[in-house]
Amino acid sequence: MKPIANLLFEVRILKDIIRSGYAFLGSGKESIAEHSFMTAFICFAMAKLDPAVNSEKLVAMALVHDIAEARTGDFNYVEKKYSTIDEAKAISHLIKPLSFGNDIKNLIDEFNSGETREAKLANDADQISFILELKKLDDTGAKGTEIWLPVVLKRLKTDTGIQMAQSIMETRWDEWWMNDYSEE
Repeated sequence: MKPIANLLFEVRILKDIIRSGYAFLGSGKESIAEHSFMTAFICFAMAKLDPAVNSEKLVAMALVHDIAEARTGDFNYVEKKYSTIDEAKAISHLIKPLSFGNDIKNLIDEFNSGETREAKLANDADQISFILELKKLDDTGAKGTEIWLPVVLKRLKTDTGIQMAQSIMETRWDEWWMNDYSEE
């Protein structure tokens, strides 16, 4: 069980690592774990909308898609211009003591290749997680979201992802809170 305990502590550190792109946006804050949870939940919803996909694989892919960042940190697109990240090495070290390590590696490889239906949906969910954050920031008056929202929306590849994002863009971030509101 020692390798499992170490894995859990390693994944737990993702709660403490802040995604770096928000510094460039100028507002907002999110840990890698918060992002991964949101991405996994979006995948759960996507699987309900598209029963032909392997829902377990889709949600698992979302859970592990950024796990290497426990070792590499979160590099945004500017940082990646000047630094090289060896994700494959980080993953190989992470999975080495695990009997199910290849399961993690295969999910990450599939996510990164973006070829299967599950990988395409998981990649869209990854972007939709960011769209949700940007939309909330926009609805609450943050500056800069008008630049990033169109860029991120263009990254979507699946009909499910595009339709989900369109609905998000048409919905105020706190609308759910006010549904059926009554002071009685």
